[in-house]
Amino acid sequence: MKKTLPKGYITWNDHKKRLMKDPEFVKEWKKIEPEYELARALIGARIKRNMSQKELAEKIGTKQPVISRIESMSYQPTVSLLQRVAHALNAKLDIRFIFPS
Repeated sequence: MKKTLPKGYITWNDHKKRLMKDPEFVKEWKKIEPEYELARALIGARIKRNMSQKELAEKIGTKQPVISRIESMSYQPTVSLLQRVAHALNAKLDIRFIFPS
């Protein structure tokens, strides 16, 4: 069943499609897309595991603001930290290089 948005609201995907028509936006988006995808994946995994930022932070031996900064894209975590996060979420960390076809 498709959710109906209140009048005047648009989805992020629809908004992004509009923005992607602007070459300047596309240029800037390409710079931040990896951080956005990381933040999105972390938030999704944490919610799937029904964990708060504080609970996740405690599990990996850090403080809640560290998780918040990763999720808000204001901090670039080390691979080591991401491995600890993945382990705490009972997930596998998968880092790839994808070549355009």
